[in-house]
Amino acid sequence: MTRRSIAAAALAAAISASGAVTGSSDGRAEELPERLRAAYESIRPMDPYEICRTLSSPRFHGRLTGHEGYTEAAKWAAGCFERWGLAAVDPESGYLQPYPSPYTIVDEAELAFVLHAPGAAPRERALAIGSEFLPLLYTASGDLAAPVVFAGWGISAPELGYDDYADIDVGGKLVLCFRGTPDRENKAFTEYDHHRRRMATAREKGAVGLVYVYPEVNAHPNGDWLDGFVGAMIGDGAADTLLAGDGHTAASLRSALAEEKRPRSFDLSSSARYRVSSRHVPDGEGYNVVGWIAGSDPALRRECVVVGGHFDHCGRHAGLLFPGANDNASGSAVVMEIAEAFSRLAERPKRSVVFVLFGGEEQGLIGSTWFAEHLPPPFARVDAMFNFDMNGEGDATNYGCTVEPPEFLETIKNADRFVGTLRRQWPIREVGVRSSDYAPFFQNGAACAAFFSNGPHLHYHETGDTIYRINPDILADVARIGFLAAHAWADR
Repeated sequence: MTRRSIAAAALAAAISASGAVTGSSDGRAEELPERLRAAYESIRPMDPYEICRTLSSPRFHGRLTGHEGYTEAAKWAAGCFERWGLAAVDPESGYLQPYPSPYTIVDEAELAFVLHAPGAAPRERALAIGSEFLPLLYTASGDLAAPVVFAGWGISAPELGYDDYADIDVGGKLVLCFRGTPDRENKAFTEYDHHRRRMATAREKGAVGLVYVYPEVNAHPNGDWLDGFVGAMIGDGAADTLLAGDGHTAASLRSALAEEKRPRSFDLSSSARYRVSSRHVPDGEGYNVVGWIAGSDPALRRECVVVGGHFDHCGRHAGLLFPGANDNASGSAVVMEIAEAFSRLAERPKRSVVFVLFGGEEQGLIGSTWFAEHLPPPFARVDAMFNFDMNGEGDATNYGCTVEPPEFLETIKNADRFVGTLRRQWPIREVGVRSSDYAPFFQNGAACAAFFSNGPHLHYHETGDTIYRINPDILADVARIGFLAAHAWADR
Protein backbone atom coordinates (compact mmCIF):
# COMPACT_ATOMS: atom_id res chain seq x y z
CA MET A 1 0.00 0.00 0.00
CA THR A 2 1.40 3.41 -0.92
CA ARG A 3 2.00 5.98 1.77
CA ARG A 4 -0.83 8.48 2.10
CA SER A 5 -0.76 11.79 3.89
CA ILE A 6 -2.99 12.54 6.84
CA ALA A 7 -4.56 15.37 4.85
CA ALA A 8 -5.26 13.18 1.83
CA ALA A 9 -6.64 10.39 4.00
CA ALA A 10 -8.96 12.81 5.79
CA LEU A 11 -10.19 14.17 2.49
CA ALA A 12 -10.73 10.64 1.14
CA ALA A 13 -12.70 9.71 4.26
CA ALA A 14 -14.90 12.75 3.82
CA ILE A 15 -15.44 11.79 0.20
CA SER A 16 -16.58 8.30 1.16
CA ALA A 17 -19.12 9.72 3.59
CA SER A 18 -20.49 12.11 1.02
CA GLY A 19 -22.56 11.74 -2.09
CA ALA A 20 -21.67 15.13 -3.54
CA VAL A 21 -20.32 15.05 -7.09
CA THR A 22 -18.60 17.70 -9.18
CA GLY A 23 -17.23 17.65 -12.72
CA SER A 24 -13.53 18.28 -13.38
CA SER A 25 -12.35 20.32 -16.36
CA ASP A 26 -11.55 17.19 -18.38
CA GLY A 27 -15.02 15.74 -17.99
CA ARG A 28 -14.38 13.38 -15.07
CA ALA A 29 -16.88 13.18 -12.24
CA GLU A 30 -15.43 13.31 -8.73
CA GLU A 31 -17.10 13.21 -5.35
CA LEU A 32 -16.69 16.31 -3.23
CA PRO A 33 -17.16 16.45 0.56
CA GLU A 34 -20.59 17.87 1.32
CA ARG A 35 -19.18 20.31 3.86
CA LEU A 36 -17.03 21.89 1.11
CA ARG A 37 -19.52 21.76 -1.71
CA ALA A 38 -21.31 25.11 -1.33
CA ALA A 39 -18.05 27.02 -0.85
CA TYR A 40 -16.39 25.23 -3.77
CA GLU A 41 -19.30 25.83 -6.10
CA SER A 42 -19.34 29.52 -5.18
CA ILE A 43 -16.11 29.88 -7.19
CA ARG A 44 -17.37 30.95 -10.60
CA PRO A 45 -15.26 32.24 -13.51
CA MET A 46 -16.72 35.72 -13.81
CA ASP A 47 -16.22 36.56 -10.12
CA PRO A 48 -12.40 36.59 -10.09
CA TYR A 49 -12.48 38.01 -13.62
CA GLU A 50 -14.44 41.06 -12.42
CA ILE A 51 -12.01 41.53 -9.52
CA CYS A 52 -9.12 41.34 -11.99
CA ARG A 53 -10.85 43.85 -14.26
CA THR A 54 -11.34 46.30 -11.39
CA LEU A 55 -7.77 46.03 -10.10
CA SER A 56 -6.22 46.51 -13.54
CA SER A 57 -8.39 49.49 -14.44
CA PRO A 58 -6.86 53.00 -14.82
CA ARG A 59 -8.57 53.91 -11.54
CA PHE A 60 -5.65 52.47 -9.54
CA HIS A 61 -2.81 53.85 -11.72
CA GLY A 62 -1.00 50.51 -12.10
CA ARG A 63 -0.83 49.81 -8.32
CA LEU A 64 2.75 50.91 -7.62
CA THR A 65 3.28 50.29 -3.92
CA GLY A 66 3.42 53.52 -1.94
CA HIS A 67 1.59 55.53 -4.60
CA GLU A 68 -1.94 56.74 -3.88
CA GLY A 69 -3.27 54.46 -6.65
CA TYR A 70 -2.00 51.40 -4.80
CA THR A 71 -3.36 52.66 -1.48
CA GLU A 72 -6.82 53.19 -2.99
CA ALA A 73 -6.75 49.66 -4.41
CA ALA A 74 -5.67 48.27 -1.03
CA LYS A 75 -8.59 49.99 0.68
CA TRP A 76 -10.95 48.62 -1.95
CA ALA A 77 -9.73 45.06 -1.33
CA ALA A 78 -9.93 45.59 2.44
CA GLY A 79 -13.58 46.55 1.96
CA CYS A 80 -14.18 43.22 0.23
CA PHE A 81 -12.56 41.31 3.10
CA GLU A 82 -14.76 43.16 5.56
CA ARG A 83 -17.91 42.51 3.52
CA TRP A 84 -17.11 38.78 3.45
CA GLY A 85 -16.77 38.68 7.23
CA LEU A 86 -13.06 37.92 7.45
CA ALA A 87 -11.32 38.92 10.67
CA ALA A 88 -9.15 42.04 10.58
CA VAL A 89 -5.46 41.66 11.31
CA ASP A 90 -5.11 44.68 13.60
CA PRO A 91 -7.60 46.58 15.80
CA GLU A 92 -6.18 49.93 14.68
CA SER A 93 -5.19 49.48 11.04
CA GLY A 94 -7.92 46.95 10.29
CA TYR A 95 -7.12 44.88 7.21
CA LEU A 96 -4.08 46.95 6.26
CA GLN A 97 -0.59 46.10 7.52
CA PRO A 98 1.56 49.19 6.86
CA TYR A 99 5.31 49.21 6.21
CA PRO A 100 7.87 51.69 4.78
CA SER A 101 7.82 51.77 0.98
CA PRO A 102 9.90 54.40 -0.85
CA TYR A 103 8.94 54.71 -4.51
CA THR A 104 9.75 56.70 -7.64
CA ILE A 105 7.56 58.11 -10.41
CA VAL A 106 9.14 58.85 -13.79
CA ASP A 107 7.47 61.85 -15.42
CA GLU A 108 9.42 62.11 -18.68
CA ALA A 109 12.21 60.28 -20.47
CA GLU A 110 14.04 60.65 -23.79
CA LEU A 111 16.92 58.49 -25.00
CA ALA A 112 18.90 58.95 -28.22
CA PHE A 113 22.08 57.44 -29.66
CA VAL A 114 24.76 59.46 -31.38
CA LEU A 115 25.99 56.89 -33.90
CA HIS A 116 29.49 56.88 -35.33
CA ALA A 117 30.28 54.70 -38.32
CA PRO A 118 33.58 54.55 -40.26
CA GLY A 119 33.59 57.05 -43.12
CA ALA A 120 30.25 58.61 -42.17
CA ALA A 121 29.20 61.71 -40.27
CA PRO A 122 27.72 61.16 -36.80
CA ARG A 123 23.95 60.89 -36.75
CA GLU A 124 21.44 60.96 -33.93
CA ARG A 125 18.85 58.21 -33.54
CA ALA A 126 16.01 58.82 -31.07
CA LEU A 127 14.44 55.73 -29.47
CA ALA A 128 10.70 55.19 -29.02
CA ILE A 129 9.69 54.96 -25.39
CA GLY A 130 7.78 51.79 -24.52
CA SER A 131 8.91 49.75 -27.52
CA GLU A 132 12.65 50.46 -27.88
CA PHE A 133 13.51 51.75 -24.43
CA LEU A 134 12.11 52.38 -20.98
CA PRO A 135 13.57 54.24 -18.03
CA LEU A 136 14.30 52.03 -15.05
CA LEU A 137 11.48 52.92 -12.68
CA TYR A 138 13.82 53.84 -9.86
CA THR A 139 16.03 56.19 -11.91
CA ALA A 140 17.07 59.58 -10.63
CA SER A 141 16.58 62.67 -12.78
CA GLY A 142 19.32 63.60 -15.22
CA ASP A 143 20.14 65.31 -18.50
CA LEU A 144 23.39 64.06 -19.95
CA ALA A 145 25.35 63.26 -23.08
CA ALA A 146 27.96 60.60 -22.37
CA PRO A 147 30.20 57.97 -23.92
CA VAL A 148 29.02 54.37 -23.61
CA VAL A 149 31.11 51.44 -22.40
CA PHE A 150 30.03 47.81 -22.64
CA ALA A 151 30.60 45.97 -19.35
CA GLY A 152 29.31 42.43 -19.97
CA TRP A 153 27.19 41.36 -17.01
CA GLY A 154 28.05 44.50 -15.04
CA ILE A 155 29.63 42.40 -12.29
CA SER A 156 32.75 43.12 -10.26
CA ALA A 157 33.58 40.04 -8.18
CA PRO A 158 37.37 39.68 -8.06
CA GLU A 159 37.07 37.27 -5.14
CA LEU A 160 35.27 34.92 -7.55
CA GLY A 161 37.86 35.44 -10.27
CA TYR A 162 35.56 37.59 -12.41
CA ASP A 163 35.46 41.36 -13.01
CA ASP A 164 33.77 43.07 -15.97
CA TYR A 165 35.32 46.36 -14.83
CA ALA A 166 38.94 45.18 -14.56
CA ASP A 167 40.21 46.61 -17.87
CA ILE A 168 37.90 49.56 -18.52
CA ASP A 169 37.44 53.09 -17.21
CA VAL A 170 33.75 53.93 -16.76
CA GLY A 171 34.25 57.35 -15.17
CA GLY A 172 31.68 59.80 -16.55
CA LYS A 173 30.24 57.17 -18.91
CA LEU A 174 27.06 55.14 -19.32
CA VAL A 175 27.54 51.45 -18.59
CA LEU A 176 25.83 49.09 -21.05
CA CYS A 177 25.32 45.53 -19.77
CA PHE A 178 23.15 42.44 -19.67
CA ARG A 179 21.20 40.99 -16.76
CA GLY A 180 22.61 37.64 -15.61
CA THR A 181 25.84 36.08 -14.39
CA PRO A 182 28.87 34.44 -16.04
CA ASP A 183 28.05 31.10 -14.44
CA ARG A 184 24.45 30.23 -13.52
CA GLU A 185 25.56 27.08 -11.74
CA ASN A 186 27.80 29.01 -9.36
CA LYS A 187 25.41 30.28 -6.68
CA ALA A 188 28.08 32.59 -5.30
CA PHE A 189 27.23 34.94 -8.17
CA THR A 190 23.56 35.19 -7.16
CA GLU A 191 23.98 38.27 -4.96
CA TYR A 192 25.61 40.10 -7.87
CA ASP A 193 22.55 39.60 -10.07
CA HIS A 194 20.34 41.96 -8.08
CA HIS A 195 19.58 45.27 -9.76
CA ARG A 196 20.55 47.06 -6.55
CA ARG A 197 24.00 45.49 -6.48
CA ARG A 198 24.68 46.06 -10.18
CA MET A 199 23.59 49.71 -10.11
CA ALA A 200 25.58 50.44 -6.95
CA THR A 201 28.68 48.83 -8.48
CA ALA A 202 28.48 50.95 -11.63
CA ARG A 203 28.08 54.09 -9.56
CA GLU A 204 31.01 53.19 -7.30
CA LYS A 205 33.19 52.73 -10.39
CA GLY A 206 32.39 56.28 -11.48
CA ALA A 207 29.67 55.73 -14.10
CA VAL A 208 26.90 58.32 -14.47
CA GLY A 209 24.26 55.72 -15.32
CA LEU A 210 23.52 52.18 -16.43
CA VAL A 211 21.62 50.90 -19.46
CA TYR A 212 20.43 47.29 -19.50
CA VAL A 213 20.03 45.28 -22.70
CA TYR A 214 17.01 42.94 -22.62
CA PRO A 215 15.54 40.93 -25.52
CA GLU A 216 12.42 43.09 -25.10
CA VAL A 217 11.86 46.14 -22.92
CA ASN A 218 9.61 45.84 -19.90
CA ALA A 219 9.06 47.88 -16.76
CA HIS A 220 11.29 47.36 -13.71
CA PRO A 221 10.70 49.08 -10.33
CA ASN A 222 12.96 46.64 -8.43
CA GLY A 223 15.92 48.75 -7.41
CA ASP A 224 17.17 51.64 -5.31
CA TRP A 225 16.95 55.31 -6.23
CA LEU A 226 20.51 56.64 -6.29
CA ASP A 227 20.85 60.42 -6.27
CA GLY A 228 22.36 61.65 -9.54
CA PHE A 229 22.53 58.18 -11.11
CA VAL A 230 20.27 57.35 -14.05
CA GLY A 231 19.06 54.04 -15.44
CA ALA A 232 17.34 52.78 -18.56
CA MET A 233 16.65 49.61 -20.53
CA ILE A 234 16.87 49.02 -24.28
CA GLY A 235 15.77 46.08 -26.37
CA ASP A 236 18.04 43.91 -28.48
CA GLY A 237 17.06 45.75 -31.65
CA ALA A 238 18.06 49.13 -30.25
CA ALA A 239 21.26 47.62 -28.84
CA ASP A 240 22.17 46.27 -32.27
CA THR A 241 21.90 49.80 -33.66
CA LEU A 242 24.21 51.10 -30.93
CA LEU A 243 26.73 48.26 -31.33
CA ALA A 244 26.83 48.15 -35.12
CA GLY A 245 29.68 50.62 -35.45
CA ASP A 246 31.91 48.28 -33.45
CA GLY A 247 30.91 45.12 -35.34
CA HIS A 248 28.79 43.50 -32.63
CA THR A 249 25.19 42.53 -31.95
CA ALA A 250 23.43 41.91 -28.66
CA ALA A 251 23.05 38.24 -29.54
CA SER A 252 26.72 37.77 -30.41
CA LEU A 253 27.93 39.41 -27.20
CA ARG A 254 25.43 37.55 -25.02
CA SER A 255 26.46 34.26 -26.61
CA ALA A 256 30.19 34.97 -26.22
CA LEU A 257 29.82 35.87 -22.55
CA ALA A 258 27.82 32.74 -21.83
CA GLU A 259 30.18 30.42 -23.68
CA GLU A 260 33.55 31.89 -22.71
CA LYS A 261 32.63 32.85 -19.12
CA ARG A 262 35.14 35.71 -19.18
CA PRO A 263 34.77 39.50 -19.51
CA ARG A 264 34.49 41.10 -22.97
CA SER A 265 34.31 44.78 -21.97
CA PHE A 266 35.12 47.64 -24.37
CA ASP A 267 34.39 51.30 -25.15
CA LEU A 268 31.84 51.92 -27.86
CA SER A 269 32.47 54.30 -30.73
CA SER A 270 28.91 55.65 -30.39
CA SER A 271 27.54 57.65 -27.45
CA ALA A 272 24.14 58.43 -25.94
CA ARG A 273 22.02 61.32 -24.82
CA TYR A 274 19.57 60.66 -21.98
CA ARG A 275 17.14 63.07 -20.38
CA VAL A 276 14.89 61.82 -17.61
CA SER A 277 12.77 63.54 -14.98
CA SER A 278 11.61 61.61 -11.92
CA ARG A 279 10.16 62.19 -8.46
CA HIS A 280 11.41 60.08 -5.57
CA VAL A 281 9.27 59.68 -2.45
CA PRO A 282 11.52 58.34 0.33
CA ASP A 283 8.80 58.27 3.00
CA GLY A 284 6.20 56.33 1.03
CA GLU A 285 4.02 53.84 2.89
CA GLY A 286 2.93 50.47 1.53
CA TYR A 287 0.33 48.02 2.77
CA ASN A 288 -0.28 44.32 2.89
CA VAL A 289 -4.01 43.61 2.82
CA VAL A 290 -4.71 40.88 5.39
CA GLY A 291 -7.87 39.04 6.42
CA TRP A 292 -8.24 35.67 8.13
CA ILE A 293 -10.51 33.00 9.54
CA ALA A 294 -9.73 31.42 12.91
CA GLY A 295 -8.98 27.71 13.09
CA SER A 296 -11.46 25.46 14.87
CA ASP A 297 -8.89 23.53 16.93
CA PRO A 298 -7.78 25.48 20.05
CA ALA A 299 -4.46 23.62 20.05
CA LEU A 300 -3.69 24.38 16.38
CA ARG A 301 -5.37 27.69 15.57
CA ARG A 302 -2.22 29.76 16.23
CA GLU A 303 -0.59 27.87 13.38
CA CYS A 304 -1.66 29.42 10.11
CA VAL A 305 -1.76 28.60 6.45
CA VAL A 306 -1.07 31.68 4.32
CA VAL A 307 -2.87 32.05 0.99
CA GLY A 308 -1.26 34.99 -0.77
CA GLY A 309 -0.19 36.76 -3.91
CA HIS A 310 1.28 40.13 -4.74
CA PHE A 311 -1.15 42.98 -5.19
CA ASP A 312 1.21 45.51 -6.75
CA HIS A 313 2.45 46.23 -10.23
CA CYS A 314 4.62 48.88 -11.92
CA GLY A 315 2.46 52.00 -11.89
CA ARG A 316 2.08 54.84 -14.39
CA HIS A 317 5.22 56.52 -15.78
CA ALA A 318 6.09 58.93 -18.59
CA GLY A 319 2.54 58.78 -19.93
CA LEU A 320 2.47 54.98 -19.95
CA LEU A 321 0.07 52.93 -17.81
CA PHE A 322 1.16 49.45 -16.78
CA PRO A 323 -2.18 47.81 -15.83
CA GLY A 324 -0.77 44.52 -14.51
CA ALA A 325 -3.86 42.43 -15.23
CA ASN A 326 -2.03 39.12 -15.45
CA ASP A 327 0.82 40.25 -13.19
CA ASN A 328 -0.70 40.22 -10.72
CA ALA A 329 -4.29 41.37 -10.57
CA SER A 330 -5.02 37.80 -11.67
CA GLY A 331 -3.30 36.18 -8.68
CA SER A 332 -4.82 38.77 -6.34
CA ALA A 333 -8.27 37.96 -7.74
CA VAL A 334 -7.62 34.25 -7.16
CA VAL A 335 -6.60 34.89 -3.53
CA MET A 336 -9.69 37.02 -2.98
CA GLU A 337 -11.94 34.39 -4.55
CA ILE A 338 -10.44 31.72 -2.28
CA ALA A 339 -10.95 34.01 0.70
CA GLU A 340 -14.61 34.51 -0.13
CA ALA A 341 -15.08 30.75 -0.54
CA PHE A 342 -13.54 30.11 2.90
CA SER A 343 -15.85 32.74 4.40
CA ARG A 344 -18.82 30.61 3.30
CA LEU A 345 -17.73 27.53 5.24
CA ALA A 346 -19.97 26.45 8.11
CA GLU A 347 -17.15 24.27 9.48
CA ARG A 348 -13.74 25.88 9.70
CA PRO A 349 -10.47 23.91 9.28
CA LYS A 350 -8.35 23.15 12.34
CA ARG A 351 -5.67 25.75 11.60
CA SER A 352 -6.24 29.41 10.86
CA VAL A 353 -6.12 30.48 7.23
CA VAL A 354 -4.72 33.93 6.44
CA PHE A 355 -5.31 35.70 3.13
CA VAL A 356 -2.64 38.24 2.22
CA LEU A 357 -2.35 40.57 -0.75
CA PHE A 358 1.29 41.62 -0.59
CA GLY A 359 2.66 44.97 -1.62
CA GLY A 360 6.16 45.58 -2.91
CA GLU A 361 6.78 42.30 -4.70
CA GLU A 362 7.85 44.16 -7.83
CA GLN A 363 10.27 46.19 -5.70
CA GLY A 364 11.92 43.11 -4.21
CA LEU A 365 9.47 41.01 -2.12
CA ILE A 366 9.22 43.86 0.38
CA GLY A 367 5.65 43.23 1.56
CA SER A 368 5.92 39.45 1.96
CA THR A 369 9.26 39.81 3.74
CA TRP A 370 7.73 42.36 6.10
CA PHE A 371 4.77 40.06 6.85
CA ALA A 372 7.03 37.05 7.47
CA GLU A 373 9.26 39.09 9.77
CA HIS A 374 6.36 40.86 11.53
CA LEU A 375 3.85 38.05 11.91
CA PRO A 376 0.65 39.52 13.39
CA PRO A 377 -0.01 38.61 17.05
CA PRO A 378 -2.84 36.10 16.44
CA PHE A 379 -0.34 33.72 14.82
CA ALA A 380 2.63 31.86 16.29
CA ARG A 381 3.99 30.40 13.08
CA VAL A 382 3.28 29.95 9.37
CA ASP A 383 2.78 26.26 8.70
CA ALA A 384 2.47 26.56 4.91
CA MET A 385 2.21 29.17 2.19
CA PHE A 386 0.24 28.93 -1.07
CA ASN A 387 1.35 31.62 -3.54
CA PHE A 388 -0.59 32.77 -6.60
CA ASP A 389 1.19 34.79 -9.29
CA MET A 390 0.31 35.37 -12.96
CA ASN A 391 -2.74 33.09 -13.01
CA GLY A 392 -4.74 34.69 -15.80
CA GLU A 393 -3.33 33.52 -19.15
CA GLY A 394 -3.58 29.98 -20.47
CA ASP A 395 -5.73 26.91 -19.99
CA ALA A 396 -3.91 24.93 -17.26
CA THR A 397 -1.80 25.40 -14.14
CA ASN A 398 1.92 24.87 -13.56
CA TYR A 399 3.25 24.84 -10.02
CA GLY A 400 6.29 24.55 -7.84
CA CYS A 401 6.22 22.75 -4.51
CA THR A 402 8.64 22.16 -1.66
CA VAL A 403 9.94 18.61 -1.40
CA GLU A 404 9.39 18.42 2.36
CA PRO A 405 7.16 17.20 3.76
CA PRO A 406 6.21 14.83 0.92
CA GLU A 407 2.58 14.82 2.09
CA PHE A 408 2.30 18.47 1.02
CA LEU A 409 2.68 17.66 -2.67
CA GLU A 410 0.35 14.70 -2.29
CA THR A 411 -2.31 16.99 -0.84
CA ILE A 412 -2.11 19.30 -3.87
CA LYS A 413 -2.31 16.41 -6.32
CA ASN A 414 -5.24 14.93 -4.44
CA ALA A 415 -7.08 18.27 -4.65
CA ASP A 416 -6.57 18.28 -8.42
CA ARG A 417 -8.77 15.18 -8.71
CA PHE A 418 -11.70 17.58 -8.58
CA VAL A 419 -10.33 20.25 -10.89
CA GLY A 420 -8.00 18.62 -13.42
CA THR A 421 -5.93 21.76 -14.00
CA LEU A 422 -2.40 20.79 -12.94
CA ARG A 423 0.25 20.21 -15.59
CA ARG A 424 3.98 20.86 -15.11
CA GLN A 425 5.41 20.56 -11.59
CA TRP A 426 8.89 21.35 -10.28
CA PRO A 427 10.50 21.07 -6.84
CA ILE A 428 11.23 24.19 -4.79
CA ARG A 429 14.59 23.53 -3.17
CA GLU A 430 15.99 27.06 -2.98
CA VAL A 431 15.10 30.68 -3.61
CA GLY A 432 16.99 33.18 -5.72
CA VAL A 433 16.88 36.59 -7.37
CA ARG A 434 13.72 35.84 -9.35
CA SER A 435 11.65 34.12 -6.64
CA SER A 436 8.11 35.21 -5.82
CA ASP A 437 6.44 35.92 -2.47
CA TYR A 438 6.80 32.39 -1.15
CA ALA A 439 10.56 33.01 -0.70
CA PRO A 440 10.59 34.51 2.83
CA PHE A 441 8.22 31.81 4.08
CA PHE A 442 10.36 29.07 2.54
CA GLN A 443 13.40 30.55 4.25
CA ASN A 444 11.52 30.38 7.56
CA GLY A 445 10.81 26.68 7.11
CA ALA A 446 7.21 26.69 5.86
CA ALA A 447 5.99 24.26 3.22
CA CYS A 448 5.38 26.31 0.05
CA ALA A 449 3.56 25.96 -3.24
CA ALA A 450 3.57 28.49 -6.08
CA PHE A 451 0.88 28.42 -8.79
CA PHE A 452 1.20 29.98 -12.25
CA SER A 453 -1.10 29.53 -15.24
CA ASN A 454 0.65 28.00 -18.24
CA GLY A 455 0.69 31.21 -20.25
CA PRO A 456 2.11 32.29 -22.68
CA HIS A 457 2.21 35.54 -20.58
CA LEU A 458 2.84 37.63 -23.67
CA HIS A 459 2.89 41.16 -22.22
CA TYR A 460 4.91 40.73 -19.03
CA HIS A 461 5.51 44.18 -17.45
CA GLU A 462 4.25 45.89 -20.59
CA THR A 463 1.39 48.28 -21.26
CA GLY A 464 -0.40 45.44 -23.05
CA ASP A 465 -0.96 43.44 -19.83
CA THR A 466 -4.65 44.31 -19.80
CA ILE A 467 -7.89 42.55 -18.89
CA TYR A 468 -8.24 41.47 -22.53
CA ARG A 469 -5.44 38.93 -21.93
CA ILE A 470 -7.33 37.17 -19.13
CA ASN A 471 -9.18 33.83 -19.30
CA PRO A 472 -11.95 33.70 -16.65
CA ASP A 473 -12.02 29.88 -16.61
CA ILE A 474 -8.38 29.44 -15.68
CA LEU A 475 -8.82 31.97 -12.87
CA ALA A 476 -11.63 29.84 -11.47
CA ASP A 477 -9.69 26.59 -11.83
CA VAL A 478 -6.65 28.00 -10.03
CA ALA A 479 -8.93 29.31 -7.25
CA ARG A 480 -10.64 25.93 -6.94
CA ILE A 481 -7.46 23.94 -6.51
CA GLY A 482 -6.12 26.60 -4.14
CA PHE A 483 -9.24 26.39 -2.03
CA LEU A 484 -9.24 22.59 -1.81
CA ALA A 485 -5.50 22.21 -1.20
CA ALA A 486 -5.30 24.97 1.40
CA HIS A 487 -8.34 23.63 3.23
CA ALA A 488 -7.06 20.07 3.27
CA TRP A 489 -3.64 21.13 4.57
CA ALA A 490 -5.10 23.46 7.21
CA ASP A 491 -7.51 20.74 8.38
CA ARG A 492 -5.07 17.84 8.69
